[in-house]
Amino acid sequence: MLSEIAFYGALETGLIYGLVAFGIYLSFRVLDFPDLTVDGSFPLGAAVAAMLIIEGWNPWLATGCAVLAGMAAGAVTAILNVKLNILNLLASILTMIALYSVNLRIMGRPNVALLTEETVLTPWYDLGLAFHQVPVLLFTLVAIVSLILLWRFMKSETGLAMRATGANARMARAQGIATGGMIILGVALSNGLVGLAGALFAQSQGAADVTMGVGVIVIGLASLIGGEAVITPSTVVRALLACVVGAIIYRLAIAFALNADVLGLQAQDLNLITAVLVTLAIVLPGVRTKIASRFTSKKA
Repeated sequence: MLSEIAFYGALETGLIYGLVAFGIYLSFRVLDFPDLTVDGSFPLGAAVAAMLIIEGWNPWLATGCAVLAGMAAGAVTAILNVKLNILNLLASILTMIALYSVNLRIMGRPNVALLTEETVLTPWYDLGLAFHQVPVLLFTLVAIVSLILLWRFMKSETGLAMRATGANARMARAQGIATGGMIILGVALSNGLVGLAGALFAQSQGAADVTMGVGVIVIGLASLIGGEAVITPSTVVRALLACVVGAIIYRLAIAFALNADVLGLQAQDLNLITAVLVTLAIVLPGVRTKIASRFTSKKA
């Protein structure tokens, strides 16, 4: 069984990775744009927020700058693809590699501590809640606000044009939609959400590290696919809810696996657990469909 602190810790991290899943939903599902930039934009958001907080900036303003930095990274990837005709996957890899050096340049060293600095969480500790409950409350509010704003955007004229671009770019261009601009905007927004997640993660963990983005794309995909296995993404709202639910389930599954003595798993088995969970998330919907079809045929 999980301890209370471990349970809330899994919820906290799951809510943060829910924002990452939002970004991956935008790029992978809406735009059909495989984007690996997130492995670089996640620590980029953390680095920008951490350094600005250390310089005395307001934590929320620093977090906003982290979002803008993530958007800039995503825009670079999209511009490489749209303007220079570089394959989208290769363009994202190039940006991700470059961001490693950029993040080192921003921080000036591999990691930066925030344990003694005021963060977005600091005022919330005065509410009288337990120490481990505060991040869950704040990040829940952030996730809800992000979900509502993203849902409203996807229903707007620009959002519909972006969805049309991802569904059929040729048809969208025939309808007068600037598909190149939609790709740049969509990938920028995607990485802006990832930058926000990185900034919040650094403040909740008390440090920013240049390697903290390794594997974020896999975690985001696991959250997205796992959530879609639980909640059928028939509408935009359901798809966004699936992102958050999938991220929370993923983190809870990781926490249970690592805390179950009978399994004998350790921290170094994290990648193995992730691979198994992603495989299950991909396979289970198909299995469920086959079982349902067999049940229906027998009933008929």
